Amino acid sequence: MSRWKLAAVAVVAVVVIIIVAQNTQAVETRLLLVTVTMPRAVLLFITLLVGFVLGLVSAGWISHKLQPRNGPA
Repeated sequence: MSRWKLAAVAVVAVVVIIIVAQNTQAVETRLLLVTVTMPRAVLLFITLLVGFVLGLVSAGWISHKLQPRNGPA
């Protein structure tokens, strides 16, 4: 089963690289009060990274909440 996970991660990584490489046009993005001009590839990568980190944090928080607590008996 470990090979399946590795293959899935590799496929997702290749797809992400292809999508990011095809989107090199500059775009304007408003961040609160500031307008930032950056390549669309950078914006996609930042969005991917933020989503990944939020997924890790929420998964850790959920698994922490589901663990049984050993309180005083």
